[in-house]
Amino acid sequence: MRANQRITELAGLRGVHSAFQWLHLQEQRLLAWQMEMLRIPAPPYKEEHRAAWVRDRFVELGLEQVQIDAEGNVLGELPGEVRNGPVTMLSAHLDTIFPDEMLPEPRLEEGRVYAPGAADNVAGLTGLLAVAAAMKAAQLVPAHTILFAANVGEEAEGNLRGMRHLFFRSEYAGRIRSTICLEGAGTENVVVGAIGSRRLQATITGPGGHSWTEAGAPNPIVVLSKAIAAMERIKLPRQPRTTWNIGRIEGGMSVTSVPERASCLIDLRSVDMDQLISLEVQVHRALEDAVLEANDDAGDRRLSLHVATIGDRPAGTLSTEAALLETIHAVDRHLRLRTELRIGSTDANVPLALGREAIAVGAGGIAGGIHTHSEWFDPAGRELALRRVLLILLDAAR
Repeated sequence: MRANQRITELAGLRGVHSAFQWLHLQEQRLLAWQMEMLRIPAPPYKEEHRAAWVRDRFVELGLEQVQIDAEGNVLGELPGEVRNGPVTMLSAHLDTIFPDEMLPEPRLEEGRVYAPGAADNVAGLTGLLAVAAAMKAAQLVPAHTILFAANVGEEAEGNLRGMRHLFFRSEYAGRIRSTICLEGAGTENVVVGAIGSRRLQATITGPGGHSWTEAGAPNPIVVLSKAIAAMERIKLPRQPRTTWNIGRIEGGMSVTSVPERASCLIDLRSVDMDQLISLEVQVHRALEDAVLEANDDAGDRRLSLHVATIGDRPAGTLSTEAALLETIHAVDRHLRLRTELRIGSTDANVPLALGREAIAVGAGGIAGGIHTHSEWFDPAGRELALRRVLLILLDAAR
């Protein structure tokens, strides 16, 4: 059966109409969930309190096999007619970029939520609970089991550890056939390409000393600056798009000291793994050459270089022939939405790099100030986006 016909028939089912009706009537419940989650800090590696809250909601909603796995992901199943076969996963990440002490009380003003993490990704988590609740209320039974996952470690230092666990070490690793990640706000966007990244911490150390008596000693800050200037001369391709950035520089003690240490954080990105590897090699060479040049005349006052990998995200692309992509286009035609295909760095990176079918989509509403203290979320249009997610999910689990 063609995708357009499948979606038309699916949308006409009584159970699906009941699920749509639940979404239409329960916006106040969704806002309440959102406000509760925003009061629970969840920086990378400290998601356990928010995870416990989500686990309790999974139990209340009646999902089965509810658990917090060894990595901290919250999992729950909606069993399908085929119980032990492949599963379709709907996920949303638990973590935010904000440390515990940076969480002010969330505010709800004129229907808009103001709080760090309100959109990224508490909006996604709210959508995850909403779809599970709507399906349970409508007593929908998919053909194949749906795995609901509130996963850890999507942001920054988390390095996709939750998704890596699910696809490499969990009991579901070989069973996940397709993945739909809920990421922030939006209704028409679909991430189908995974931006690969390498995140490095480069540290140069030396003997240091007093700025007068040790004048001429190799200066880690100066040498690091020369390396960064050399990186600026690296020629990057326009296609496939490849970028680099220095996000932070640290070092030194005072204006009268030759520093003993200088370090920086480097973000390398590309949609093509070969280009990403090439860029990483050139960045290493720039750092090594700068240190070698400084050590040529340093005598016994030599500098040392250490480069640590602090993040590694694989690249990948959803095939244009993927069944999941066909489903998305059919659902969007049915709902009269414009499909906006995008690339991004999301939880979908892991399955896409493995050649699995995966996408990341918004959970509805509009948002601004992402990753700042001024982040806000407006749920206007959330219902339509969640109808979209529900239809994609049901067809993927057919």
